[in-house]
Amino acid sequence: MPWTYRHGDKEWRRFLDDIREVMSTPSDNVAYTTAQGVLAAFRARLTVAEAAAFAQVLPAMVRALFFEGWVPEAPNDWADRQTYTAEARALRADHNFATARALEAVSVALHRALGAPALEAALDRIGPEARAFWALEGYSEADLARHGF
Repeated sequence: MPWTYRHGDKEWRRFLDDIREVMSTPSDNVAYTTAQGVLAAFRARLTVAEAAAFAQVLPAMVRALFFEGWVPEAPNDWADRQTYTAEARALRADHNFATARALEAVSVALHRALGAPALEAALDRIGPEARAFWALEGYSEADLARHGF
């Protein structure tokens, strides 16, 4: 049985904790909505095949959230970080407390969950815009080191 299924709760807990840490929020609800919004903003720019391939590298619970509520449509154009953040913050707007650091927070959590090599390989199959979406500045390799459980 894959580790991600046997220990999905540990991976999920750590993913939310990483988002909470970057955004300085004590709330799992804020972290969850932030993750869902950022993942949806990214997914909206992918073809069905790209989304399915990308999801294969995600931890089980993050993969489920990535696909939750998705109705496949033609991909949106790639944009800038402000647009992506605005889209993430628009999800359940009346109850969304994601900060301007939403994209950064989910990116840190994703880097730590997957490790740089796996994430970069998955993004390279999509293209430079995908790499730019998840790019981080000001973080060392140690800051983004994959979690060991």
